[in-house]
Amino acid sequence: MSSHAFDQAIALEMQGDGSFAGHTSAAYANMVGPFGGISAAQMMNAVLLHPDRLGEPVSLTINFAAALAHGPFTVQARAARTNRSTQHWIIEVLQSGETVLTGTAFTALRRETWSLDEDAMPTVAPPQQVPHGQGPMPMEWVKRYDMRPIAGAMPQVWDGSGDSSLTQLWVRDNPPRPLDFASLTALSDVFFPRVFVRRATLVPVGTVTMTVYFHADSAQLQASGSSYLLAQAQAQAFRNGYFDHTAQLWDEAGVLLATTHQVVYYKN
Repeated sequence: MSSHAFDQAIALEMQGDGSFAGHTSAAYANMVGPFGGISAAQMMNAVLLHPDRLGEPVSLTINFAAALAHGPFTVQARAARTNRSTQHWIIEVLQSGETVLTGTAFTALRRETWSLDEDAMPTVAPPQQVPHGQGPMPMEWVKRYDMRPIAGAMPQVWDGSGDSSLTQLWVRDNPPRPLDFASLTALSDVFFPRVFVRRATLVPVGTVTMTVYFHADSAQLQASGSSYLLAQAQAQAFRNGYFDHTAQLWDEAGVLLATTHQVVYYKN
């Protein structure tokens, strides 16, 4: 097994009944429970490792039904339907016999067609010209990423002075690691809660559901290597205890690799 903390965190062992056994990783701990991106990557890995898989990931949706406690868990992934070139998956994570996460995935055999990235990468300074993020953060998972914020970093003062939820940053695994579908899944969740950025106010939050759309195939991810990704996120609305955000991730060559959408619960 790879010695990289990410590979150790997403490692799964197939069981005799076709399920996978996994364990949470202290290296990706959040304020409460694990970093949501690593949980999503573990579920993605169950599909990637499954002997019945057809094609490559096109989309993944994860629903956080309950808090995942530190310790062992079981991932059940099954192909609900397989067509000639597409496949639909149902995924579930259980702890102590209870469901804590649910999800669906869509995989497909991609064929070359007319292609275009209409959502162009913003013009920003290259990562080598952008300094690293602010000082130490209390969340362990943040140490697993090299983040270079361009706009919308975590507020330094919690005084209610925020005026925009837009964040742009260069990011990659720390230490660098070749990009693949599992790591791109986790990287799609590196954004701090939009309500923190917009309000510059700390409030209780928790992601309820997130979806990642993969626009790149494995060849494109391999071409991106271990370089930085430009990640951008912005909320659409904050209302009655929930907000959403959309985000995009481009490689240094300007290729849109993935887009993502999530809904987050918050309190005043």
